[in-house]
Formats: sequence, structure tokens, C-alpha cells
Amino acid sequence: MAEEEPKKLESECPSEPTPEPVETPKNLADEKSVIPVPPPPEEKSDDSKALVAVENVKDSGEEKCAEGSINRDAVLARVATEKRLSLIKAWEESEKSKAENKAQKNLSAIGAWEGSKKANVEAELKRIEEKLEKKKAEYVEKMKNKEALIHKAAEEKRAMIEAKRGEDLLKAEEMAAKYRATGSAPKKLLGCF
Repeated sequence: MAEEEPKKLESECPSEPTPEPVETPKNLADEKSVIPVPPPPEEKSDDSKALVAVENVKDSGEEKCAEGSINRDAVLARVATEKRLSLIKAWEESEKSKAENKAQKNLSAIGAWEGSKKANVEAELKRIEEKLEKKKAEYVEKMKNKEALIHKAAEEKRAMIEAKRGEDLLKAEEMAAKYRATGSAPKKLLGCF
């Protein structure tokens, strides 16, 4: 009967957890510094002396069981808290990297859009410049042609005036010779009188 009592006590101890509230520390550094080391498992032997020793340490075994369950609960709560915090941190980093990647993608898309629009504007400007250069060349050619026509017309008029002057000089010489031969005076003298 003495053997049955300690076994009965040992089996009851782990199944009865003490309902003490476990406070989860807010600082992880404090948690890590307070982690208790669980007690080593007790070895069971068939010796009656060992059983007697267990009977003598009956109260301390119950305390160890209660302490072990409290420590175990605290450690399990701490592990659960650390796991939750690490999951939250991983999620946060994932969301931050997603946001960073999305922003980088949008920035590169805007950069590409800006580059293509600038290229289109520059191409349009080049086309307009080429068109204006072509029109300018056409106008320059037209103006040179007009200038050449004006110069030709001026030369023709000069030639006509020179020819008329030559005719007028010949006519004046002939009339003067006629008046000299006839001895009469011209009816018009100098045209002013």
C-alpha cells in the first residue's frame, strides 16, 4: 500500500494544474532573462529504498510538480507570445516589402512613360523642324527666283533705256545735221521756253 500511495500522488500532481494567472511580459529581453530551467525527470526504480525516499520527499515532489507546471505554463505562454510576435514581424516585413516593390514598380513605369512621352515630343519637334527647314528652303528658292526675275527685268529696262538713248542721240544728231544743212532753226529750243 505504501507503494501505491506515492504513485497515486505522482500521477495526480501533473494532472492538476494550478490555476494561477500567467502574466506575459511585454519586453522580450525581460522574458529571456527570466526563463527557468525545468527540473530533471525523476527516475523510477524498483527498490523499496527508493520508494521510501519518495515517501519522505512527498511534499517537495508536490511542490516540484506545481512549480514545474507553472514554469511549463509560463514557458509555453512565452513561446506562444514569441511565435505570435515573430509571425507579426514576418507579416509586417512582408507587407513592407510588397509596398516597396509596388512603389518601385510604379516609379519605373512612370519613368518609362516619361521617357516615351519625351521621345515622342522630341520626334515631333524634329519633324516640325525638318518641315520648317524644308519650307524655309522652298521660300529661299522662291525669293532667289524672284530676285533673279527682278534683276532680269531691270537689265531689260536698262537695255531699253540705253537703246532709246542711243536712238535719241542719233535722232538729235540727224536733226542737227538737217538744220545745219537747211540753215533753219529748230522750232523747239530746249523744251522749256
